[in-house]
Amino acid sequence: MTLIDPIDLSQALIRCPSVTPDNGDALDLLAEQLEMLGFSCHKLLFEEDGTEPVPNLYARYGTKAPNFCFAGHTDVVPVGAQKNWSVDPFAAEIKDGSLYGRGASDMKSAIAAFVAGVSHFLADQDPKGSISLLITGDEEGPAVNGTKKVLDWMRANGEHIDFCVVGEPTNPQELGQMIKVGRRGSLHGMVAVHGIQGHVAYPHVAKNPIPDLVRVLAELNKEPLDAGNDLFQPSNLEVVNIDVGNDSHNVIPAEAHARFNVRFNNEYSPENLKDELIRRMDRAGVEYHVDWWVSGDSFLTEKGPLSDAVKNAVEDVTGKSPELSTTGGTSDARFIKDMCPVVEFGLVGATMHKIDEHVAVQDIISLAEIYKRILTRILTQPSDR
Repeated sequence: MTLIDPIDLSQALIRCPSVTPDNGDALDLLAEQLEMLGFSCHKLLFEEDGTEPVPNLYARYGTKAPNFCFAGHTDVVPVGAQKNWSVDPFAAEIKDGSLYGRGASDMKSAIAAFVAGVSHFLADQDPKGSISLLITGDEEGPAVNGTKKVLDWMRANGEHIDFCVVGEPTNPQELGQMIKVGRRGSLHGMVAVHGIQGHVAYPHVAKNPIPDLVRVLAELNKEPLDAGNDLFQPSNLEVVNIDVGNDSHNVIPAEAHARFNVRFNNEYSPENLKDELIRRMDRAGVEYHVDWWVSGDSFLTEKGPLSDAVKNAVEDVTGKSPELSTTGGTSDARFIKDMCPVVEFGLVGATMHKIDEHVAVQDIISLAEIYKRILTRILTQPSDR
């Protein structure tokens, strides 16, 4: 059995400059490595009007259940001002014991650790089940043509996964600190207030929409949405943009727009959260229009074989007892949770999306060992399925 070096593969993946959406080079490299290990690989291209076509990869070793899946993404965010980097962001340079480059933390090194961990597991034993990888090129962008559509393809083609680990960088400062067992949901609102355009010197024949929009936004934030609970931090609403489309100093604008986002816990569903926000905005007593977009619902993976396997593997390798957390943003786990139990565990996220993104080389090696031990705990028991 071929043994994959997680550092070599991390560097090779980082050297593919796959800013969202991944054009396929990193996925092709990954597929080559997996085919050497005996995986059957499916390159899946999805597109729809108004979006970029996105390549994805679903690879599977074996045909029996249970099917254990590693999930992640090869696309990365832009590097920002490259002149501010101390290294070439796509050179994958190692210095002072750390691997530098865009995607080192989020999350090409974790994908390399997936493959390395699998290669060492398969060198030791035959799995009592299957191993798969679900890798998208569209997680950092709209997430329209990525994981969600891969899961639809799987359902249409009789593919099912029973357990999943997503390799997002879950640890705040040190490897072994945190496993994500759930996430808050994300609701976007776009609110508009219409007025009547006119000259600022003649306000009696115009109607300024800005004060009315301010009243609407003030009502949204008048009191907290909730206090959180034992499993989730409080929901929070943040206004992220206000725009009146007016560059003139002497014109009352015709309309005013604002965008806000709510990261909500399991105290709400998207629908009853909308109802609560509409109730608040109605208190302003002005006419408005709001459009909604839900990018993910809140979810929690209950304690069980998957979380136990991940927690025990982390403890074995790092000596730390990881916190089971639901903090942070969102990930493609929000789609996978509809098919099977899913948790997230990856590298340290302190530098993700930043200038000079980097991770410790030893952490990548340790993560590959953790992934191997998770497989050992899940796939070495006889299955009746």
